[in-house]
Amino acid sequence: MKKKNLLFSSATTVLAITISLVIALVIILCVSEQPGQAVTALLLGPLRSTRLIGSIFTTAIPICFTGLAVCLMFQASMFNMCAEGSFFLGALAAAAFATKVPLPGILGLAGPMLVGAAAGALLCLVPAWLKAKLNASEMVASLMLNYIALYLGLYVLNTYLRDQSFGALASEKLPDSSKLDKIIPGTSIHSGIFLAIFFIVLCFLLLYKTSLGHKIRTYGQNPRFTKYAGIKVGSVIILSQVLGGAIAGIGGSVEVMGMYERFQWTSLPGYGWDGVILAILARNKPQYVPLAAIFLSYLRVGASTMASNTDVPKELITVIQAIMIMLITATALLKGMKQKMVIKEALSSGTDS
Repeated sequence: MKKKNLLFSSATTVLAITISLVIALVIILCVSEQPGQAVTALLLGPLRSTRLIGSIFTTAIPICFTGLAVCLMFQASMFNMCAEGSFFLGALAAAAFATKVPLPGILGLAGPMLVGAAAGALLCLVPAWLKAKLNASEMVASLMLNYIALYLGLYVLNTYLRDQSFGALASEKLPDSSKLDKIIPGTSIHSGIFLAIFFIVLCFLLLYKTSLGHKIRTYGQNPRFTKYAGIKVGSVIILSQVLGGAIAGIGGSVEVMGMYERFQWTSLPGYGWDGVILAILARNKPQYVPLAAIFLSYLRVGASTMASNTDVPKELITVIQAIMIMLITATALLKGMKQKMVIKEALSSGTDS
């Protein structure tokens, strides 16, 4: 039965993606004067050069981290949206530590990442604590905290970290010891991809091979049962959210240390919201996050290629994403078929007995 549920869940996702792509193609046919070229650029454009292929993976790296963070938090049925703010603060904290406390060798990489993880975890601790102690809505609290994180970060950047010789609001340059190496010539792929893979495996093991992961999933499926089973609900809530925030914070530090010379974001980068999309596509399962990340990154690189070479704007991908999310979250999709399968399974089990 478990395998059949997985089959229907996968079928729903594939069907939603297919329908959304078909709708996108119809839109292109309606609005473009060169639809054939636009469709080709969208679907095959990312494969035209090594640089574009590299862009797929460098686009996927940061959203892998936020996708994992959101998966971990959503597995506990906690709709915490702080991955965005945690990613931003993680990047800022990593840049601050790297520029103010330059360290040699591996410490130049590990130190900023640990500080970034702490910053991300601290932000997610706030809505988690409010939920555990006061039963406050974590969604409302986390949405507001994202903008508190943004403006607090901008204040710190402008007051304490700003490079006065630079022509825009930005930190000083990161030292070479705090930069992730590029690993494939001719592309922007950096060694952060190995860290992303490491955390994918780590999150999978945490959720499915440890007692903490079992408690998180049990609470997510049935909070009342978790309470009656003697599990400390408050600690499960706080730990799941803090760990998710730490992963998002590390993602921010990896992004700024792998792709930038200095920290210069003056708005929320949007990777946290992408993490929510990834978690929905991956059905909150860490092992599927890299597939969802590569798929979404491929579409975005294809959209940029299409916008550069045709008359179709890259915002079309936003339309595709919205349609996909609506279809995937529509519980009615394949619901009738699934009910028939359950009834047939129950009847056959009753006959056999």
